[in-house]
Amino acid sequence: MALSPEVRRDVEILWDFHVLDSGSVVADVLIILGSHDVRVADRGAELYVAGKAAPLAIVTGGAGKVTGTEWTRTEGDVYAERLILKGVPEGSILVETKATNTGDNFGYSRELAKASGYSIESGIIVSKPYMARRSLATAMKVWPDVSWYTRPPQIPLLEYPNDEVPLDRMINLMVGDLQRLKVYAEKGFQAYVDIPMPVWRAYERLADEGFDKFVIKG
Repeated sequence: MALSPEVRRDVEILWDFHVLDSGSVVADVLIILGSHDVRVADRGAELYVAGKAAPLAIVTGGAGKVTGTEWTRTEGDVYAERLILKGVPEGSILVETKATNTGDNFGYSRELAKASGYSIESGIIVSKPYMARRSLATAMKVWPDVSWYTRPPQIPLLEYPNDEVPLDRMINLMVGDLQRLKVYAEKGFQAYVDIPMPVWRAYERLADEGFDKFVIKG
């Protein structure tokens, strides 16, 4: 799809705000958030093989907004298979398959790690780039006794859309996640995030342009 210069500028504003990368860090665990985009699993495998987390990788996800209608397997199962294919030892992977939202991802992963005998003090979150800020805010609320970092896939905005992640869907998800940064903090689901007014205005314009598929109504 073709974007007008104005819409493209607003998309870039949201992308730049959403994307967080903590740089080269090492932690006790990788928390790899399931979604429709298997490049997130590939990024998690890349970090694990590079020695950025030992001894554990947790893949988490049941059925999400997209995969619930398009996939026949859970996100956790698909991601675990992908990690093994990319060189992560099966014995180093815990698989969580019940989560249907980001809060669940961290809540269920925390329970799974504890039940499996792991003590977690630091963690690296691997998510879609445009979900990095919200996933961090959620982790800080749901699992606050861990020092959290984010390491999303290193793919620029203009190169990110593909057949599995069409541009239209990506923009709709970015818009929905921006709104959730505000709404979910107000509901107590995640830590507060200061959203600069230019970013909020970009969100409003994109929603008005029809990119509101995942915006919470009412």
